[in-house]
Amino acid sequence: MGTPFDYFQQNFGLAADCLGLEAATRKKLMEPENIFKKEIEFKTDSGETKTVSAYRVQNNSARGPYKGGIRFHPEANEAEVKTLAALMSLKCAVVNIPLGGGKGGVEVNPKNLSQTELERVARSYMRALAENNIVGPEKDIPAPDVYTNPQTMAWMLDEYEKVVGHKAPGVITGKPIALGGSLGRSYATAQGGFFVLRDYLKDQGKKLSETTVAVQGFGNAGSYFASIASDAGMKVVAVSDSSGGVFCNGDQCEVPKLKEYKEDSGSLRGNFCQGDSCDVDKMKKAEVEMISNEELLALEVDVLVLAALDGAVDERNANEVKAKTILELANGPVTPEGDEILERNGVAVIPDILANAGGVTVSYFEWVQNRSGDVWTEAHVNQRLETVMHNAYKDLKAIKEEKVTSWRVAALVLGIERLITAMKLRGWL
Repeated sequence: MGTPFDYFQQNFGLAADCLGLEAATRKKLMEPENIFKKEIEFKTDSGETKTVSAYRVQNNSARGPYKGGIRFHPEANEAEVKTLAALMSLKCAVVNIPLGGGKGGVEVNPKNLSQTELERVARSYMRALAENNIVGPEKDIPAPDVYTNPQTMAWMLDEYEKVVGHKAPGVITGKPIALGGSLGRSYATAQGGFFVLRDYLKDQGKKLSETTVAVQGFGNAGSYFASIASDAGMKVVAVSDSSGGVFCNGDQCEVPKLKEYKEDSGSLRGNFCQGDSCDVDKMKKAEVEMISNEELLALEVDVLVLAALDGAVDERNANEVKAKTILELANGPVTPEGDEILERNGVAVIPDILANAGGVTVSYFEWVQNRSGDVWTEAHVNQRLETVMHNAYKDLKAIKEEKVTSWRVAALVLGIERLITAMKLRGWL
């Protein structure tokens, strides 16, 4: 099994082949402009001082300041962060926002830390970045990623401002609203994915009201997507989380009820089952059936939304997929081997590099608001997001038709071409 950055490197190679790029240009695109690594210290609640490895990789600034999340993960390492920074450069280019790519990581397991210990890690990391002039509103703007959130960003913002001695809300995005965060950011990934899917279905002559959807992953992105799609008239018929899935026997699921199940018991399945024992009468009354994640992937629906883990569809189960369209809200949910099988079977995969770019787009809007001192309404944020995603989809479709290739390769080609254009204009190539 590979990792999301293994998949990205393979797919990048396919796009580079499609463009006939020379080895030197490929290397220039993948190799970062700057790697910052440092052993940072933080105090535990018991008073012990611990040291952990921390990274910030800045891939490409040809199109603007570096942009990319910070992850707290026990397996964070330089190779992973380097590849994810390159992916961010291309993602920003695909949606045509004037930012480059960066990524940060701290090799720590947040599950083993208290809230106060997490705060000390966040502050120690940001202090190291600020004191070494790595980040700044005009240079590199981090955001949340795996196991970091608006509270983490709030601590980091405060620490940065202590170091530089003035207010600088534009140094970080994904902040709480009260500290300059943007309205619409919490569900931007799902909203952006919906806008792209809606454009695609329109091109296929498919009405939203006639479109059935299954959503794998009922976390932040997946649950928001289910709500947005259902409110728009699409028929969400099944959803799943790590415990398993729920298939709705009626015409479609009542998404608010699914959210209640998750909130009441911590999982979708937990509302009806304890271990292998399930309350049949309760399920009958709610008009639902329990299904596995594998069964959800094989449902006869129009659209399969992958919003859970990387590698969810691979060479072992790709032939089981009956949906004609896959929307990747997660990073790397379809492996390159899975891609080949799906392509052969006529399944269109709307790739993560476009489908989940709503998050970075609204992060860009947050940065714009922070720099101007303006505050946009939620409606204005979503209107601007719709325009960005619509234009990116239209540009991607043109590349796909010109190159006669998959949506994924076309998206990477679009991003690479835009990066190369900026680099040539600057005299870097």
